[in-house]
Amino acid sequence: MTHSTLLSHDPDALAPEAAALLPRLADADPVVRRIALLELADLEDPETLPLIAHALAHDASAEVRREAARVLGSWEEPWIADALCHALLDTDDDVRAAAAHSLSALKDAACAPVLRRWADHAEPFVQAAVLRGLRELRHADALEPALHALDHQDDSVRTEAVVLLGWLKDPRALGPLARLVTSDVNADIRRAAVGALGFASASASASASTSTSSPESDTPTIAALLHALHDPVWQVREEAATTLGKLRALTALDALIAALDDDWWQVRLRATRALGVLGERRAALPIAALLTNAISNLRKEAALALGELRDPATLDALNHALNDADPDVRKAVRIALQQIEETTR
Repeated sequence: MTHSTLLSHDPDALAPEAAALLPRLADADPVVRRIALLELADLEDPETLPLIAHALAHDASAEVRREAARVLGSWEEPWIADALCHALLDTDDDVRAAAAHSLSALKDAACAPVLRRWADHAEPFVQAAVLRGLRELRHADALEPALHALDHQDDSVRTEAVVLLGWLKDPRALGPLARLVTSDVNADIRRAAVGALGFASASASASASTSTSSPESDTPTIAALLHALHDPVWQVREEAATTLGKLRALTALDALIAALDDDWWQVRLRATRALGVLGERRAALPIAALLTNAISNLRKEAALALGELRDPATLDALNHALNDADPDVRKAVRIALQQIEETTR
């Protein structure tokens, strides 16, 4: 890499302020070049972008290249996205990280086809960064490489593929995601897949053209989530309870009631919340038993869920909880009592 080639740029093609920075951009001192690059970026002149891209690709200083990658992230241009993708192969870790971060901030869908061309790159870091960059672009053609990446041996690539599929909300991802929920060796990936199943299933239900279509009819999805509710890692179980509630999966009622006895209060809390959403009074008394739990957050969530269920059979437990030591719990109890009262009038 070199810094001297910048001297060949035609100053007459630039605004005077930018042209005045050309000698400093070619200075032998990388500190001088970096400061000049920052001043060039402050001009916010699109005509200067090739200079910054040149520094990203050719400057001898990793610090200057890193700064160029960061600066270019403020511009939404397909050719800049391509330059940043090339920078993912830089010899310096910080430069690659800066390029990946800039790609993840892209919002212009016009950049998506560029990233799609890099989505099957053999280098895991490149593939993971590009999949992450495709998230908010929601590019339909990203489905295929994301599905393919679910079988990648690198954890970071599989993780980014799962998250991207969640953003795409394409029902064609349901089966592959369900497989990961039950089989991936990485707990973080299983947890991400559980969350992604919720997004894809909810989207499939919302777009269904018949009233008989619902998350309940997607047996593989619900089966995978019920499996995850027994995962050895509590964070996966917590996510499963949350997703089952989001999908209003009534077939999970018994499993969610059983999850009220989970060893981890965080799982019990999410199961309680999900049962409140489901609205089945069969869960009311098991939830009422949580009003005496030592965890105040769990007691509060139990009271809120009982308010959703509106079962008069829980009035005694709720009235007793009016003396709870936590004011937030007492407030939730009062709300629940009011909701039940409105139902029984």
